[in-house]
Amino acid sequence: MGIHSLIRKAKQGIADIIPSDDDKHFHTHQGYQCADKHEDYAHNRFCSFVPPSQGHAKWYIDGATYFWAVSMAIEEARESIYILDWWLSPELYLRRPPARNEQYRLDKLLKAAAERGVKIYVIVYKEVEAALTLNSIHTKHALEALHTNIKVFRYPDHHAAKKVVTGLQELHTSLKNLDLKTFNLAKASSSALESIYGTADDVVLYWAHHEKLCLIDGKVAFMGGLDLCFGRYDTNSHPLSDAHPGDIDGIIFPGQDYNNARIYDFEDVSKWENNKLDRTKSSRMGWSDVALSITGPVVDHLALHFCERWNFIFNKKYTTRDIGKYWLLQAPGGYVPGEKKGHREEFMDDIHDKFSKHVPGHIKGYFGHGQGDSSDRPQFEGSQIQLTRSICKWSLGISTEHSIANAYIETIKNAKHYVYIENQFFITACSDKQRPVQNKIGRAIVDRIIRAHQNHDNFQVVILMPAVPAFAGDLKSEGALGTRAIMEFQYDSINRGGNSILETLRNSGVDNPHKYINFYNLRNYDRINVSEIMKNAEKESGVSYEQARLDFEERFGAYHDVFNPQAGNRNSHYFRYQQAASHMTDSTWDTVSPCYMNSGLKLSSVPWTGTPEDEMNAYVSEQLYIHSKVLIADDKIVICGSANLNDRSQMGNHDSEIAVVIEDPSPVHSYMNGKPYIASAFAASLRRQLYRKHLGLLPHQKPDAPDSNWTPATHSLNAYDWDSPADRMVIDPLSQSFLELWRNTAHQNTEIFSKAFHPVPNDKVRTWKDYDEFFSRYFIVPGSKDIEEQYKAGKVDYGHVVKENFPGGVDEVKRWLSGVRGNLVEMPLNFLIDVDDIAKDGLALNTLTDELYT
Repeated sequence: MGIHSLIRKAKQGIADIIPSDDDKHFHTHQGYQCADKHEDYAHNRFCSFVPPSQGHAKWYIDGATYFWAVSMAIEEARESIYILDWWLSPELYLRRPPARNEQYRLDKLLKAAAERGVKIYVIVYKEVEAALTLNSIHTKHALEALHTNIKVFRYPDHHAAKKVVTGLQELHTSLKNLDLKTFNLAKASSSALESIYGTADDVVLYWAHHEKLCLIDGKVAFMGGLDLCFGRYDTNSHPLSDAHPGDIDGIIFPGQDYNNARIYDFEDVSKWENNKLDRTKSSRMGWSDVALSITGPVVDHLALHFCERWNFIFNKKYTTRDIGKYWLLQAPGGYVPGEKKGHREEFMDDIHDKFSKHVPGHIKGYFGHGQGDSSDRPQFEGSQIQLTRSICKWSLGISTEHSIANAYIETIKNAKHYVYIENQFFITACSDKQRPVQNKIGRAIVDRIIRAHQNHDNFQVVILMPAVPAFAGDLKSEGALGTRAIMEFQYDSINRGGNSILETLRNSGVDNPHKYINFYNLRNYDRINVSEIMKNAEKESGVSYEQARLDFEERFGAYHDVFNPQAGNRNSHYFRYQQAASHMTDSTWDTVSPCYMNSGLKLSSVPWTGTPEDEMNAYVSEQLYIHSKVLIADDKIVICGSANLNDRSQMGNHDSEIAVVIEDPSPVHSYMNGKPYIASAFAASLRRQLYRKHLGLLPHQKPDAPDSNWTPATHSLNAYDWDSPADRMVIDPLSQSFLELWRNTAHQNTEIFSKAFHPVPNDKVRTWKDYDEFFSRYFIVPGSKDIEEQYKAGKVDYGHVVKENFPGGVDEVKRWLSGVRGNLVEMPLNFLIDVDDIAKDGLALNTLTDELYT
C-alpha cells in the first residue's frame, strides 16, 4: 500500500477536522460579503464571535517594557495564569541584565506562582520539526516538571490520522527515512509535505497556532506581537552589540537570546550554549514590536477564547489518555466550552448582556504624567475594545471566522486621513488574478487611495515591513529559495506582476501613487566592543572572551534557585577572565546605539580604546526586524494583535490569530493636515511614539531603568510627554513639514547605510550580476566554504563596513554614520526588479507550498 493510499485511508478517520463545503469559502472579497457564511457571528461587528466590549488598554513598544510588565503581573498572580504562545522559552529573562535578575527568569516566576497556589495553563504551537526549531516538547517537559499546578498543551498533532494508521508501518518508515537536516521545504514535493504535515481533503495541516496571550487572574491580559521566547527582548534603541569585555556580568542578551536570524537559526533551544553566533564578530538583529496590556470586561472575551482553545484540545487529545492529569476549564459566566452541544449557542446569544453592560471605573484620571501643562492632557474614561480572530474547524472546531480581515478592510475603507501599518509581512491582492494570494486588504487600500485622488484629498498610507524575512542564508543561495518566494509574493503585492497595488493605482489614473502610499524598512548600526581591554584580559587570564562568556551562560542555562557567578570553581574560565578584567580601566562603550537617538552624543566623541583598524572592523549594521502587527488610522483607531498581513493570518482557515480593535474616546487636541483636530489619546500617543522612535526622537532606553510605562495596565496607563518639542515634530502626520522630515530622514539614512555597509536588498541591485558586484564580492556569509581564502581575498564578515568606500579610515566612517537618525529607511522597491522570477525558477511551487509562503 502506497503512502497516498495510507493518507486517503487516514482521511476517513478525521472527518471532524475537515471543513464542510460551506466552510471552505475563500475570503476573496471585501467586508461582509460572506456574512451568510458566518451565521453564528453575523450580528456582531466585523462578524466577530463577540460584540464590542470595554476596557483600558496600555501600549508597549519593544520587549523591554512589555516583558517587565508581564513579570510584575506574574508576581502578583494569585489565582490563575493562562498563556497562549507560538513559541515559549522557559529560560527567558523578563528583566535584564540576567546577572542581576535571576528570579525573573520565566520558569522561576511560574514556579514561584505555582507554589503559592496559582493554577497555570499553557498552550503552545506544536511545530513541525522539519521546518522549525521551537522544541515545544522541551517547553512542555521543562514547565510541567516545575510543579503539578502547571499544565501544558501542544497542538496540533500534524499527523492527525496517526490513530487510524497505527500499525501501518509504511508511513512510519517513510517518515523515519526522511533526512530532516537536509530536507528542503522550499523544494519539497506535495507527497513529501503530505507525509510530514498530514492532509485532509483540500485542507493542509501545516498551519500554526500563532496567538500571543498572557492572562492573569482574569483581570489583566497581555497580547500583541511578542511571544515569551528567545530573540524578542529589545530596548527602543535596539543595540546590535552585546560584548562586555570589562565585565561579563553586563550581558543583556544571554546565550541564544543573542540572535541574528539572517545568519543562523536557533538550534536546540533547550541549551544556551548552542549559539554559533560569535558576538565578537557578528551583530544581533534588533527586534521591533508592539504589544498591549488590557483590563476591563474585554478580558472576559480573551478568557473565553483561551478556554475554548484549551477545551477543544482536551477533547481532541485527553479524553482517553492521561486521565485525571488535565481537565476542562470554565469560562467567565459559567460556560464550559466543549462540555455539551448547544450550550455554546445559548451562551453566545447571551454574551452581550453578560459582558458589555459597564465601563470599569477602577482606573480613571489623566492619561499620562509626562511633560506639559495638565490642561493639555486628555481625560481617560475607558475605551471600546473588540476582540477579533482568525479561527476555523481545524484550529477550534468551529466554522471559519476571519473578523481580523474584516476589521482591517473596514478600517481602511472608512479612514479619512491616513492609515499606518507596521507588519512582519505584506502579502495581499488587488484582484483574483493574483492567486494564490486571496486576501483583499490590498484592494481596500487601492480603492481608498483612488477615492482620495478623485476628491483631491491629502490622504496617506504608510507601510513599514522588514526588508527581508528573518530566515538565514545568502539571498542568492539555494537555501534561500523560501525566503525569496516570500519576497516575490510581497513585491507582487506592492509593485510587480501586473496587478500589484502601485500598478493598479497607475492603471486607475493615479499617475504618482507615491503621493499617497509609501513603503519603508528599518535598519540600524552599532560598534562591537572588541577594544584593548578584551585583548589584555584574554592575555592575562589565558582565557578567550568567548570561552569566559560561554562559561558564564552555561551557569545561567542550568536551573539554580540562586545564581551566584562568583561561586564555584575559582579556576573556571569565567572567574579567571573576570579577575583579570576587574582591575583594568576601559572607557569604550559597549554599544553606540544612543548616538542615533534623541540627544545622543556625537559618534566622533564616543571613546574607543584600541587601534583605528580595530575600531573600523567593529562597526556593524543589520536590518531592524519589524515583527509588529499593528494598524493605526486617523489617530483614532488601533488594531493590534498577532495577525500578520498575509493569507496565513487573515484568511481564518489558516493560522489562528487574535487581535483587538481599540477606539479610545479620550480626546486630545491635535492637528491633521494643518487644521485643529480632536484625536484619540491612545491611538495618537501610540502613533507618535512609534514615529519618534523611527526618527530618533526618543532618548536611549536602558534595560534597567523602568518607569511607569513598564507596568501593567492595572497599575497605570501610558505616560506620554504631550506637547514636548519632539512631540510637536510628529503631531500632524499630514503636514508638509512632517512629511519632509519623515521622507528626508528615510532617504538620508538609506544613502548612509548603502555606502557604509552595502546592505541587500538595495535599489542599486536590479539583477543577480548587480548582486554579485554590490554584495557578494565584499562579504563572507557565515557557513560558506573557504572562509580563510575569502579573508585573504580581502572580503569582510557579513554586516561590516565596506572599507574601500572610506579612504579616510575610521574617522571618515564615523563622520558618515553620524548622519543617521533613528532607524527609518526606504524600502528598495527596485531590488532585482529586472529578474523575471527571483524565486520560482528554482522553486518547486505546488498547491501546498504556494499556500505556505502566502
